[in-house]
Amino acid sequence: MKRKIRMGMIGGGPGAFIGEVHRIAARMGGQIDLVAGVFGRDPKKSREIADSLFLCPDRCYADYASMVAGELGLPVNERIDFVCICTPNHLHFPVSKAFLEAGFHVLCEKPVAMSSAEALALQKIIESKGLLFCLMHNYSGYPMIQQARQAIADGMLGRLRKINVEYSLGWLAAPNAGKQASWRVDPKQAGISGCMADIGTHAQHLIEHVTGLKILQISADLSTFVEGRALDDDGSVMMRLSDGARGVIFASEVATGEENNFILKIYGDKAALEWRQQTPEELIIRSNDAPMQILRRGWPGTGEAAAKFSRLPAGHPEGFIEAFANIYDAFVEAIRSGKPGDYPGIEEGVSEMRFLEAVVANSNGNEKWTNI
Repeated sequence: MKRKIRMGMIGGGPGAFIGEVHRIAARMGGQIDLVAGVFGRDPKKSREIADSLFLCPDRCYADYASMVAGELGLPVNERIDFVCICTPNHLHFPVSKAFLEAGFHVLCEKPVAMSSAEALALQKIIESKGLLFCLMHNYSGYPMIQQARQAIADGMLGRLRKINVEYSLGWLAAPNAGKQASWRVDPKQAGISGCMADIGTHAQHLIEHVTGLKILQISADLSTFVEGRALDDDGSVMMRLSDGARGVIFASEVATGEENNFILKIYGDKAALEWRQQTPEELIIRSNDAPMQILRRGWPGTGEAAAKFSRLPAGHPEGFIEAFANIYDAFVEAIRSGKPGDYPGIEEGVSEMRFLEAVVANSNGNEKWTNI
């Protein structure tokens, strides 16, 4: 008989925006129970979160090492099946490593680690243990992103020439943007990059996920506009991709007044497409010899790829949290079958860390182009 998949969580405590998003998304499919966790460094506040989630007090642990030991001490039919890690970046690698070595599947926020060496170390553990690993790049969970991916695979755009991506936010425009902002510009917690690690990796992942191309070389310019910050809060990256395509990423967290302006434009020799995160139910198709088309989620013109990621009939908007939930559903399906599914994994984690390292090295150096 089927049962619910048991989830643990590390992070997602008071004031942690993304932790609550994960919890809502995990519940949406009706297949996951959150049964254990460590919800912050303050034991009192962590217990308060656990109480609000109706968790057994014995399974609100003091730290992730205690949680690994505590879960291993339970009967197999009571332990968590996987852990969700939604902490600041510096904890992604050690927490993932601890749970993987103990035999648990892992779903982790991006970026996967603080370096490509750490990402490769995780890959080795995952492969040797035969475990499943999901990297939460939620934008690949949008139905119309899947529609765009299928259109390109079917040859609708022809040979791809140019990919332009903009990701503009305004939330770090002020020097003191709050707790969630502070750790993202702290090298000890965020790693080698701020803005580019936080949102530039979303652009990098979506480019490769949707087009099937690989970013081969980059030329980067990272900037820190707000005084006192140790990491970038803005950046631009020119790209050379496989099959001769070219691209540009413009990412900024100091774009005053912008909300979550994530735009993907892909140009081929036959047609072009455009997707905007703030109007995610639409995919715009353009060409030189036909009127512009706007495809809508759940409406004629979309295909099976988008339908698989849709939950509601057309006209009932779906968005950010549903995209997270689609990744969770794919991961749950993989846990049930024991086989990796169509969701971002450790390979994407290694790729994003190599991208980040190349971007930082190029921006700090004198080379025109840096290989990835």
